[in-house]
This record gives sequence, structure tokens and C-alpha cells, in this order.
Amino acid sequence: MSASLAGLNILLTDDHAIVRMGFRLLLEGAGATVTGEAGSGEEALRLYAEVAPDVLVMDVSMPGIGGLAALERLCARHPDARVLMLSAHQDAVIPVRALKAGATGYLCKRCLPEEFLQAVRQVAHGRRYLDPELAQQVALAQISGTAHPADTLTEKEFTVFLQLAKGRTVNQVAQDFHLSASTVGTHLYHIKQKLNAANAAELAVIAMRSGLMEA
Repeated sequence: MSASLAGLNILLTDDHAIVRMGFRLLLEGAGATVTGEAGSGEEALRLYAEVAPDVLVMDVSMPGIGGLAALERLCARHPDARVLMLSAHQDAVIPVRALKAGATGYLCKRCLPEEFLQAVRQVAHGRRYLDPELAQQVALAQISGTAHPADTLTEKEFTVFLQLAKGRTVNQVAQDFHLSASTVGTHLYHIKQKLNAANAAELAVIAMRSGLMEA
């Protein structure tokens, strides 16, 4: 295992420095080189263009635009990007979104170190990797199409939903995503209709109950 990632350049993105340190130690111990570290999706986009890594390892939940929106922007600019998305949650909603948005792999942070290294290796070779514990949930969600009410949201609505559920205002979301406040307001209207929510507090409850956000 010690030389399994030899020659690979990795870009780490997580808003917790201690988490990045743990991943760095694992990757470097397996022979990889960590060419950069980012604490947000915005920073990851900037660094990716500079260091051109073999694999971008990126957390889903971060301040600012977050991992999913950063993933969408990255894949639009770099269609061949190989991205392993990480999440602290074991739900089927976000993995489906991430894979559709262009992620090569998806892994829960609760995994064993060996599984993390295996996922990085698979993604580096352009092979899809999905956390084994999530695979059945994701398959069932894709087959049934009714895993969660949030599945009815468009990609943009889902991104806005997560931001508003975190307590960000319409104006803050508009600024982060370079949208007009009226556009975000329209998204919010459709989100509340689809999720049967009256306000941002109810959106937060829906997100927490679904495992999309920590309490």
C-alpha cells in the first residue's frame, strides 16, 4: 500500500485544517504528492487551474459556494477533471447529485483509511468509485426516483436550497453565485413550493432530517 499512489499529484479541499492534515499524511504515506490545499470551493477552483492535479479531493459541506457548486463550475471549465467528493453524511441524495454533476467518485468520511486510498487510486485512473455503504441506497434512489423530496429540485435549486438551509440570506446567496436577488428569490419560491416549506427555518429542518446538514 505504501507506494500505491506514487507519482500522483493531489489537491485537497476541506474547510478543516486538521482534516486536511490527516488526509495529507495518508496520501503522502502512500506515495502521493499533495500539491495544494484549499479551505473553500472558491479557493479550490483557483488552485486547480494553477496546480492541475491528477485528483481533486473535495468536501461537500464548506462555507461559501460549497463543494457541489464548486464541482459544477470545475467540470464546466475542466471536463476531464477527476474529483473525489467526500461527505460526513451517509445519505443517497448528495451522492446522486455529485455524480450527475461530474464527480468521478464519492466517499463518506467515516470510511477506513485503506478505503480512502483505494478511492483516490480508482479516481486517478478515471474509474468511478462509490462508497460501498452508499451504493445500494444510491441505486435504489435512482431506480425509484423518489428517495427524498429534494430530488424534485433542479441542480440550481438544490444548490440554493442548501445555502438557504444553512441560514444564508437571499442577498448573500446572490452575491456568492453571481446571481440577482430576484433570481434567487424565484428559486426560493419554487423550492418552498416543491418541499412544502414556509420559510428558511423549515428548509433547515428538512435538510437536517435528510442528513444533508448537521444539526
